[in-house]
Amino acid sequence: MPQVSWDDYRIAYQVALDGSLSKAAISLNINHSTVLRHINRLEEHLKVTLFIRHQRGYQLTDAGFVLLNKMPTFESNFAQLHNLLNECEHEIRGKLRITTVLTYSTELNPALKAFIEAHPHLRIEIIATDEIVPLKSGSVHVSIRIGKKPSEPDIIAKHLADIEIGYYAAQTYIDKHGTPSQPDEFQNHAWVLPSGGKRAIPFVDYINQHIKEDNIIYQSNHFPDVHQAVIDGFGIGPLDKKQAVLHPHLQPIQSINLAPAESVWFVYHRDLKHSHRVKLLYQFLQSHLFT
Repeated sequence: MPQVSWDDYRIAYQVALDGSLSKAAISLNINHSTVLRHINRLEEHLKVTLFIRHQRGYQLTDAGFVLLNKMPTFESNFAQLHNLLNECEHEIRGKLRITTVLTYSTELNPALKAFIEAHPHLRIEIIATDEIVPLKSGSVHVSIRIGKKPSEPDIIAKHLADIEIGYYAAQTYIDKHGTPSQPDEFQNHAWVLPSGGKRAIPFVDYINQHIKEDNIIYQSNHFPDVHQAVIDGFGIGPLDKKQAVLHPHLQPIQSINLAPAESVWFVYHRDLKHSHRVKLLYQFLQSHLFT
């Protein structure tokens, strides 16, 4: 009887997802014959048929549907087991996967560079997305989130810092157009604002309530684009106050009073509460990132 491995199940699952050997081979970055060999070995070992082969692709049998439905749970458990076993080693090594919003992914880099220099056997992978990546699956170790304290089950959320947002304009813009002294004057100015779902953010919505759509001369769903447009003098727009002080030509718009600062949270699954890597990363970011 042929010996099977985790790879046999993983590759068969990819075929079940993609519906053909060729697509699975592309997804896994391996050749067609390797995919076929793993499937044949798994079916021979199990003595069941997972796929019905025909010209249009690979159709799932009942056993194939069981594989398709149950495999994600095993993959998640395997990832969690892998993470827990890695934490048994006190030396900081291996891969640390961090997810954060697109706006702040690059701001992590200076602190992470210093962290890697302090722990040269560590490898960092950043997943930059505005979506919340589930920590339960084990696909990421740490999530850096902004806003209200996360409250999902089985997670630990630690306060990391506060971000204060202000509205700014370049001196070149102010020299030509001045600044609004009260909300009634907002419609007399050019604005640089986030678009899409970010329009609902309170400090963005506040401005939108006082201006017309035509007042927005530049918008993007990517905050770094908005920040750069303000720096380049397009108009008035939002910036993190700590970022704004790095650009002496930017002036705060005093007539805009915003809500209190937003919190930054360091979030991880409770399975990693004893993780030496996670503890060190939290301490390191506290002392390096927002100082």
